[in-house]
This record gives sequence, structure tokens and C-alpha cells, in this order.
Amino acid sequence: MPFLNLKTLHELKLASGMTAAHRPRDLDDVIQLIRINALDQSYASQLNPFVQEKFIELWQAAQISEDY
Repeated sequence: MPFLNLKTLHELKLASGMTAAHRPRDLDDVIQLIRINALDQSYASQLNPFVQEKFIELWQAAQISEDY
């Protein structure tokens, strides 16, 4: 069974969320993937340059702890 690796999944979700305003869930998925996989901000350097800045923005958002 074919599957996507984490890097490709991030790139697809980021590109989709960045270019399709009706797909904000893709950006939330990236935040959740960052949290679940405990990714470091430096992971952005492994991604396609088109999505690196957005990854860093979402990585920063993923660091915010929710108390509710």
C-alpha cells in the first residue's frame, strides 16, 4: 500500500492551505502534525522553499499551549 512520507504530507498540506482560501483545515492539520511529531523549527529547511516561511509561522503557533 503506497503512503506519503511526513515531508511530502507537510508540503502538500501547506501548499493547499496557502493557495486555497477555502481549505484552512489543511493549515490546522500542519499545526497538529508539528505537535504530534514534536518537530523542531529547523525542520522547515527540509521542505520546499515555497512553504518554508508558512511552516515556521505555523510552528510558532503550535508552540502556544491551550489551557482549556
